[in-house]
Amino acid sequence: MLLLSRLAENLYWTGRYMERAENTARLLSVNYYATLESATRARDHWRPLLDLTGGETALRERYGRIDARSVSAWLAFDRDNPASIASSLARARENARGLRDRIPSEMWEAVNRAYLNLCFETGAVLDRDGLFEYCVAARDASQFFFGIAFATLPRDEGWAFMRTGQMLERADNVLRVLQARLEQSGEVQGVPAAPAGNDPAARMVVEQRWVNVLKGASAFEAYRKCEHAGLEPRRIAAFLLLDDAFPRSVRYSAENLHDALGQIERRHPGAHPELLRLSRWLVARLQYAAIDDILEGGSPSLDELLTEVNRVGAAINAAYFEEE
Repeated sequence: MLLLSRLAENLYWTGRYMERAENTARLLSVNYYATLESATRARDHWRPLLDLTGGETALRERYGRIDARSVSAWLAFDRDNPASIASSLARARENARGLRDRIPSEMWEAVNRAYLNLCFETGAVLDRDGLFEYCVAARDASQFFFGIAFATLPRDEGWAFMRTGQMLERADNVLRVLQARLEQSGEVQGVPAAPAGNDPAARMVVEQRWVNVLKGASAFEAYRKCEHAGLEPRRIAAFLLLDDAFPRSVRYSAENLHDALGQIERRHPGAHPELLRLSRWLVARLQYAAIDDILEGGSPSLDELLTEVNRVGAAINAAYFEEE
């Protein structure tokens, strides 16, 4: 029997919002401490992260300034920001609440506990220098939730829809992080390269920013284990985009997204062949892409890959959540 579209949508968005909370927590904690240790302007350091969540306009309207404190509050627990950790967790809980008779009680308890512990915090977190602990708690809450799901949720349509949301959000996040970093003013012109003149100080700044990209995806140790040529931006981008074994790479996420959609399709053969074709096309492009083509604006470019991910998301919505 086809899972009711409302329940499927709730599971899908629960997966997306829990993954989004974790991604934001990772990026926020890494950028916050990098800003404290950096001599560059806070605005330069935060701009890529702000671009991921709608730019500077809303933040400036809310706080009147852009500094480490205002950006941290905006991204951590400001409910006026739909991409903040607190907003993501609150939306995940709202979706999960409609699933209490469909998911294990431990899953509901995990998301509800995260909501109660993290969604009512204020600037006092920053006053007591507790942002790191806050971000760790959000990251752990997401991992705990998905760990319970992995151990207890039957591998039926519900699992597939939640997994679809999680993998789609993960691929989208990594693509946007790379896009924001590569487009940062003064760093690159389409291709990551050493700063002009090979200035050691400038090179160190660029290298540290790419270390932050890796740490934001919990990929630093995995990258160093696979790559022994140093922290080269092109290799870092290739690892996060095309590695077939790292669980947070775009290729790995796309393959798991396609598998989850295939699981749904197998229960209803021929129901939405176009959706499966789109996800398979995304996987194929990543399997056979060359990193030079991606970074130099060839085909597929980062923009094209992000468009393909968004197209799959739109097709999922049209196929399963707008039909009765």
